[in-house]
Amino acid sequence: MAGARLLSGADANKLVDTLSKTYKDAKYYLNFKTPIDLVAAAILSAQTRDEVTNAVTPKLFEKYKTARDYANADPEVLYGYISRVSFGGNKAKSIINTMKIIQEKHDGKVPNKMEQLLELPGIGRKTANTILINAYGIVEGIPVDTWVIKLAPRLGLTRNKDPEKIEEDLMKTLDKKYWHNVTYVFKRHGKTLCDKVPICSKCPVSKLCPKNGVTKML
Repeated sequence: MAGARLLSGADANKLVDTLSKTYKDAKYYLNFKTPIDLVAAAILSAQTRDEVTNAVTPKLFEKYKTARDYANADPEVLYGYISRVSFGGNKAKSIINTMKIIQEKHDGKVPNKMEQLLELPGIGRKTANTILINAYGIVEGIPVDTWVIKLAPRLGLTRNKDPEKIEEDLMKTLDKKYWHNVTYVFKRHGKTLCDKVPICSKCPVSKLCPKNGVTKML
């Protein structure tokens, strides 16, 4: 990827603007009502399909509504609600430990500062950005998920593979108005046209995209 062609700032923003208009209904993919819900759902979603996570959370959210509810939960009872997700046992313990800290250090409220979120077990920078954006409307960065890691280099927005370096590149290149939603736009684009074998003939940004690393396309 060292020799991959990068787009200029103007072309990069044009590309993301076009994709944002193409997938104007793209949004965060996990269901939640409160910041506490979002923390639990985000931990559950790791290495688990969105559909599975969204299938188990309604009953989970009915049972556990506050950080205190989760902090006092029996791990085996909690596991019963989330057994369909991957590594459910470990995630039950992670949720309980995270909620204990939220209850004890933050009076039961999910922090709205990056540094405080990163202190919570099970919360990395991607999830912290997700919580800030979707629970509080605070945009400090860009959540870099597997789709961003896959598409950002292909689209000529970075030469990096490390999530934090990709985020830095995107923040330097893209206008801030795109930061809150570009992750979800990329996910829709990836699932619709730009997966393992890109369908470049139908792509709205085919003329801008350098197609870095694309060896076969339709």
